[in-house]
Amino acid sequence: MPKIKTNRGAAKRFRKTGTGKVRRNKAFTSHILTKKSPKRKRNLRHATTVAAADQKNICQLIPYL
Repeated sequence: MPKIKTNRGAAKRFRKTGTGKVRRNKAFTSHILTKKSPKRKRNLRHATTVAAADQKNICQLIPYL
């Protein structure tokens, strides 16, 4: 069987935890920050896990990470 290529775009956006879950950064952090409250911007800094419905598809994109 040939090796599976890693999707390089996905590899830059996602990483796996020790238990096999997929971590991602939150969106809406790059511009138009003046109208967002400090609390909202602070909470957007922290990474979160991918939704269970998307987990299988993303794991196929990053098989070796």
